Amino acid sequence: MAWAVFFILSFFCIGSVAAMIVSRNQAHNALFLVLSFSSLGGLFGLLDAPFAAVVQVLVYAGAIMVLFLFAIMMFNLRQGLPFERKKVRMILTAGLGAVLLAELLVAGRRAVLGAGAGPAQSRDPAGLGRLLFSDYLYAFEITSLLILAALVGALALAGRKDGP
Repeated sequence: MAWAVFFILSFFCIGSVAAMIVSRNQAHNALFLVLSFSSLGGLFGLLDAPFAAVVQVLVYAGAIMVLFLFAIMMFNLRQGLPFERKKVRMILTAGLGAVLLAELLVAGRRAVLGAGAGPAQSRDPAGLGRLLFSDYLYAFEITSLLILAALVGALALAGRKDGP
């Protein structure tokens, strides 16, 4: 039964991401992303990681997607970008994709070789909290500052009036 649920959740996750890539409507993209986050939370549940599953559904599919939908409704995303800006964005996207692919290969190699945190640290929420607020405290605080800067930037863009 677990295999059947795995394949169903995998199908929904991959299918919703593919539909999100193909779709041109931003609201539909956000809803496809909610479906992919929810199915990914189910996959975490199958991996016997209930904390990650609940966080995936509550934080990402819930809170983050509400912010995405709010930004979609707030900004006029229908207007296109000039070709020069599209070209720069495509180059930056390709570079970022290469970096993410390299990170994925390194993470896969570590998973195969068995390096990294032990199973007790990765599954225990108390151990995760201890690691987060001791060894990774600076990374946690820098992430919160980046999120705060993104929020201030979004408010500045929303408050800006173009033209007279």
